[in-house]
Amino acid sequence: QVQLVESGGGSVQAGSSLRLSCAASRRIGSWGLGWFRQAPGKEREFVAAFQLTNGRTYYANSVNGRFTIFRDSDQNTVYLQMNSLKPEDTAVYYCAADSGMGTYDYSNAATYVTWGQGTQVTVSS
Repeated sequence: QVQLVESGGGSVQAGSSLRLSCAASRRIGSWGLGWFRQAPGKEREFVAAFQLTNGRTYYANSVNGRFTIFRDSDQNTVYLQMNSLKPEDTAVYYCAADSGMGTYDYSNAATYVTWGQGTQVTVSS
Protein backbone atom coordinates (compact mmCIF):
# COMPACT_ATOMS: atom_id res chain seq x y z
CA GLN A 1 0.00 0.00 0.00
CA VAL A 2 1.26 3.45 -0.87
CA GLN A 3 2.42 5.62 2.02
CA LEU A 4 2.00 9.38 2.11
CA VAL A 5 4.25 11.77 4.01
CA GLU A 6 3.37 15.44 4.45
CA SER A 7 5.85 18.19 5.17
CA GLY A 8 6.11 21.95 5.01
CA GLY A 9 3.90 23.04 7.87
CA GLY A 10 4.88 25.72 10.31
CA SER A 11 3.92 28.85 12.21
CA VAL A 12 3.50 32.04 10.21
CA GLN A 13 1.79 35.39 10.42
CA ALA A 14 -1.37 36.27 8.56
CA GLY A 15 -0.71 37.17 4.96
CA SER A 16 2.25 34.81 4.68
CA SER A 17 2.68 31.80 2.44
CA LEU A 18 3.52 28.16 3.00
CA ARG A 19 3.98 25.23 0.66
CA LEU A 20 2.96 21.79 1.85
CA SER A 21 4.29 18.65 0.21
CA CYS A 22 2.76 15.20 0.04
CA ALA A 23 5.27 12.58 -1.05
CA ALA A 24 4.06 9.14 -2.05
CA SER A 25 6.23 6.07 -1.52
CA ARG A 26 5.53 4.92 -5.06
CA ARG A 27 3.55 5.87 -8.12
CA ILE A 28 -0.01 6.38 -7.05
CA GLY A 29 -2.64 4.22 -8.66
CA SER A 30 -5.53 6.40 -7.61
CA TRP A 31 -8.00 8.70 -9.19
CA GLY A 32 -6.75 11.61 -7.14
CA LEU A 33 -5.01 13.11 -4.16
CA GLY A 34 -6.72 15.41 -1.74
CA TRP A 35 -5.78 17.80 1.00
CA PHE A 36 -7.96 18.02 4.07
CA ARG A 37 -7.56 19.92 7.31
CA GLN A 38 -8.81 19.62 10.84
CA ALA A 39 -8.84 22.41 13.37
CA PRO A 40 -9.20 21.73 17.11
CA GLY A 41 -12.77 20.88 17.98
CA LYS A 42 -13.85 20.81 14.35
CA GLU A 43 -14.51 18.12 11.81
CA ARG A 44 -12.04 17.32 9.08
CA GLU A 45 -12.83 19.42 6.02
CA PHE A 46 -11.92 19.31 2.36
CA VAL A 47 -9.36 21.82 1.14
CA ALA A 48 -8.24 20.88 -2.37
CA ALA A 49 -7.88 17.91 -4.70
CA PHE A 50 -5.89 16.96 -7.76
CA GLN A 51 -7.46 14.50 -10.16
CA LEU A 52 -4.52 12.44 -11.39
CA THR A 53 -6.27 11.10 -14.46
CA ASN A 54 -6.85 14.44 -16.13
CA GLY A 55 -5.07 17.08 -14.06
CA ARG A 56 -8.23 18.79 -12.89
CA THR A 57 -8.11 20.65 -9.61
CA TYR A 58 -10.81 21.37 -7.08
CA TYR A 59 -10.93 23.77 -4.14
CA ALA A 60 -13.06 24.55 -1.15
CA ASN A 61 -14.69 27.96 -1.39
CA SER A 62 -12.77 29.12 1.67
CA VAL A 63 -9.40 28.68 -0.04
CA ASN A 64 -10.23 29.23 -3.71
CA GLY A 65 -7.99 31.91 -5.14
CA ARG A 66 -5.48 31.63 -2.29
CA PHE A 67 -4.40 27.98 -2.43
CA THR A 68 -3.06 26.05 -5.40
CA ILE A 69 -2.64 22.30 -5.67
CA PHE A 70 -0.21 20.92 -8.20
CA ARG A 71 1.84 17.82 -8.95
CA ASP A 72 5.57 17.41 -9.37
CA SER A 73 6.91 16.13 -12.67
CA ASP A 74 7.82 12.82 -11.03
CA GLN A 75 4.10 12.44 -10.38
CA ASN A 76 4.72 11.08 -6.91
CA THR A 77 4.54 14.38 -5.04
CA VAL A 78 1.62 16.73 -4.76
CA TYR A 79 1.97 20.22 -3.34
CA LEU A 80 -0.38 22.69 -1.74
CA GLN A 81 0.78 26.27 -2.17
CA MET A 82 -0.97 28.41 0.40
CA ASN A 83 -0.88 32.18 -0.03
CA SER A 84 -2.51 34.99 1.92
CA LEU A 85 -2.89 32.75 4.93
CA LYS A 86 -5.48 33.65 7.53
CA PRO A 87 -5.78 32.67 11.19
CA GLU A 88 -8.78 30.52 10.24
CA ASP A 89 -6.46 28.41 8.11
CA THR A 90 -4.86 27.11 11.30
CA ALA A 91 -5.25 23.34 11.37
CA VAL A 92 -3.51 20.02 10.89
CA TYR A 93 -3.33 19.39 7.17
CA TYR A 94 -3.55 15.89 5.78
CA CYS A 95 -3.04 14.54 2.31
CA ALA A 96 -4.89 11.47 1.16
CA ALA A 97 -5.17 9.15 -1.81
CA ASP A 98 -8.38 7.55 -2.93
CA SER A 99 -8.77 3.88 -3.80
CA GLY A 100 -8.72 4.32 -7.56
CA MET A 101 -11.99 2.45 -7.81
CA GLY A 102 -15.47 3.74 -8.43
CA THR A 103 -16.33 7.40 -8.76
CA TYR A 104 -13.86 10.00 -7.55
CA ASP A 105 -15.85 12.00 -5.04
CA TYR A 106 -13.03 14.43 -4.41
CA SER A 107 -14.45 16.39 -1.47
CA ASN A 108 -15.68 13.37 0.48
CA ALA A 109 -13.16 12.17 3.08
CA ALA A 110 -14.68 8.69 2.92
CA THR A 111 -13.44 8.43 -0.67
CA TYR A 112 -9.84 8.34 0.49
CA VAL A 113 -8.25 5.19 1.82
CA THR A 114 -4.68 6.24 2.47
CA TRP A 115 -3.80 9.16 4.71
CA GLY A 116 -0.60 10.85 5.76
CA GLN A 117 0.28 11.66 9.34
CA GLY A 118 -0.57 15.34 9.00
CA THR A 119 1.41 18.56 9.31
CA GLN A 120 0.54 21.48 11.56
CA VAL A 121 -0.12 24.91 10.10
CA THR A 122 -0.52 27.77 12.53
CA VAL A 123 -1.37 31.28 11.36
CA SER A 124 -1.24 34.12 13.84
CA SER A 125 -2.92 37.49 13.42
